[in-house]
Amino acid sequence: MSIRKRMARASLTLVALAGSASLGAQPASETALLFTYFTGNGEDGLHLAWSEDGLQWSALNGGKSCLTPTVGKDRLMRDPSIVQGPDGTFHMVWTSSWSDRIIGYAHSKDLIEWSPQRAIPVMVHEPEARNSWAPELFLDRASKEYWIIWSTTIPGRFPGTAGSSESNYNHRMYSTSTRDFASFTPTKLFFDPGYNVIDGFLVRHEDQYLLFYKDERKFPEAKKEILLATSEHLTGPWNVPTTPISPRNWVEGPSVVQIDGDWLVYFDAYTRHRYEAVRSRDLTTWTDITEHISFPKGARHGTVFEVSRKVLDGLLTHFDDEAKKRP
Repeated sequence: MSIRKRMARASLTLVALAGSASLGAQPASETALLFTYFTGNGEDGLHLAWSEDGLQWSALNGGKSCLTPTVGKDRLMRDPSIVQGPDGTFHMVWTSSWSDRIIGYAHSKDLIEWSPQRAIPVMVHEPEARNSWAPELFLDRASKEYWIIWSTTIPGRFPGTAGSSESNYNHRMYSTSTRDFASFTPTKLFFDPGYNVIDGFLVRHEDQYLLFYKDERKFPEAKKEILLATSEHLTGPWNVPTTPISPRNWVEGPSVVQIDGDWLVYFDAYTRHRYEAVRSRDLTTWTDITEHISFPKGARHGTVFEVSRKVLDGLLTHFDDEAKKRP
């Protein structure tokens, strides 16, 4: 069956999360899911995949990169996070290097043609900061602000948990916000559960905020698992959990979507070289659905978001045409 015939037969009810454009007023046939990811070390750039049901994912562009990175010390495009704004513009941030104090940024109307890439200097004011990892975008519709959260190690900070991870990393989550991606609020500490954390993913649900994240501790006992913190306010305080939602450790990069009332959380099982996932109806009891999902080979730390079928059709047509041009 052709891609377009499968798309025409698909019938999903999707709830847009993580700040993506609200498509709830459109028929189910008018929406689809996309997934951003990187492969290898992130050197070849942005990869995209699409899905009809949130379980089976197909790579766009034949699994090749859809955008080449141009900013940062190492010119990487790791951990790409995309949010669609109210005007239809897609905004993307990413990790540009293992040791940058900046993050990458670009925007697009169609996920095909992109603006010039530029650096957002999120930690330049901290001369000792070792990194700016895994930035994630969230559109807070109440304040009409885009929030960027990421993780950084600053030597000497949080000495009580020093030495809890590889290479003396001791991360906490930081944030900044913006309305226009031209001016930004001063960087602030966003989330400190009392231990080393990375890979935050924000969701607004009913009267609370949900923060999915990775416990990055390795010593004295490896954690490396996904947890869910909650708060009535975006700025906290956060209720810090003690029980992970991931059935196995050595996972990272959680990404979340709600389909027909079920919450699906995907994460990168990087030591097992695959993607894994759990599902929940109530955000309390989680079921392992890893055996029911399929992601493109080599997919690493991505973000799921909702788009219109028009956007997906444009991508399918563009990359079909590009494939035909190849020798």
